[in-house]
Amino acid sequence: MHRSDDEDRHLNPGRIKAIVRKEFYHLIRDYRSLYLAFAMPLILIILFGYALSLDVDNVETVVVDYDKSERSRDFIRRLDASAYFHVSQMLPQTRDAMDYLDHDLAKVVIVIGPDFMKSLLADRETPLQIIIDGSDPTFGSIIRGYMTAFTEQYNQKLLLGFLNRQGQEPIKPPVEGRIRIWFNEDLESRNFIIPGIIAVIIMIIGALLASLVIAREYENGTMETIKSMPVRAGELLVGKAIPYFFIGLANVLIAILLGQVLFGIVMKGNFWLMIASASLYLSVAISLGLLISNVTKSQLMANQIAILTTYLPSLLLSNFVFPVINMPAFLQLLTLLVPATYFIDILSGIYLRNLGLAYLWPSMSILALMFTLLTAVNYTLLKREGL
Repeated sequence: MHRSDDEDRHLNPGRIKAIVRKEFYHLIRDYRSLYLAFAMPLILIILFGYALSLDVDNVETVVVDYDKSERSRDFIRRLDASAYFHVSQMLPQTRDAMDYLDHDLAKVVIVIGPDFMKSLLADRETPLQIIIDGSDPTFGSIIRGYMTAFTEQYNQKLLLGFLNRQGQEPIKPPVEGRIRIWFNEDLESRNFIIPGIIAVIIMIIGALLASLVIAREYENGTMETIKSMPVRAGELLVGKAIPYFFIGLANVLIAILLGQVLFGIVMKGNFWLMIASASLYLSVAISLGLLISNVTKSQLMANQIAILTTYLPSLLLSNFVFPVINMPAFLQLLTLLVPATYFIDILSGIYLRNLGLAYLWPSMSILALMFTLLTAVNYTLLKREGL
């Protein structure tokens, strides 16, 4: 059937409504899609919220105290009282402590020598053996920093006591760093992880579900029927995308609500700016899913490709869990193609930094450009199919 250019430019609301109704009926009949649409995001936000933590505190520590003096007990007591270390065992021999490290029952072993107190009172150098489990280098580096800060603080206390005994004034260090933490005052990783998981949830709903819709029409043989109907390419795209857009938006609201109720994560920025940017990112995700579906024409292949090209990059290459700055140069370039990179930046700005559109427009513009390009490619492919 010949269609004029004017007909192609104008979308018919009635035909779009019919396609939307058909897609909703399919979602209601197929409980697996509903499970993927609602249950999986809930599971993800609860798992990520409770299980994924980048904070290092209450590090399991075992101590071998050969001195058993007042000073060694004071050192152990102060270490255990800190928020970062938990002295779980006092062991008689060093080899016993090594067993704890070997069996991953402790992350730190501290061995206090027999002359600990005697050396301190004689103002001699007092070595202290500290062994840290470095099998996880990030974890080990953080523990080393904590331990260095703790020993320095303990040394300052001893130095002040020495000066007091000598009747001298305490020495004031020439440089005094007055540190203030902005945006995430408690330095809790949860404040960043919960908003970041919204980007992963949107990509699951948008890309994974949308990647099946056109491929399903090809596999069921109904695509030929659609082609014979007076449905335009734009109408098919809009009609297929609308149900998943509203499902995705509902999941965003649920994630925001759960983040606040379960984890106490309160959005500092503008709520409607958050919804607008989430809608834009959701549109990109759905367009990407439709493109995968359009190209593969197979639900199984579309599902696998969607996981590889959307979900995993959103998790691994978006600056969400792993800092992009620590990645090799070619991977850093690859992250520029991942939509989640820009949405994570927007989420961080709205949730933690209370930024407005004046600061977030570059990331939103890139998402808008991605959406336009993906929609144009989808439209061209469907036109070639005769729609």
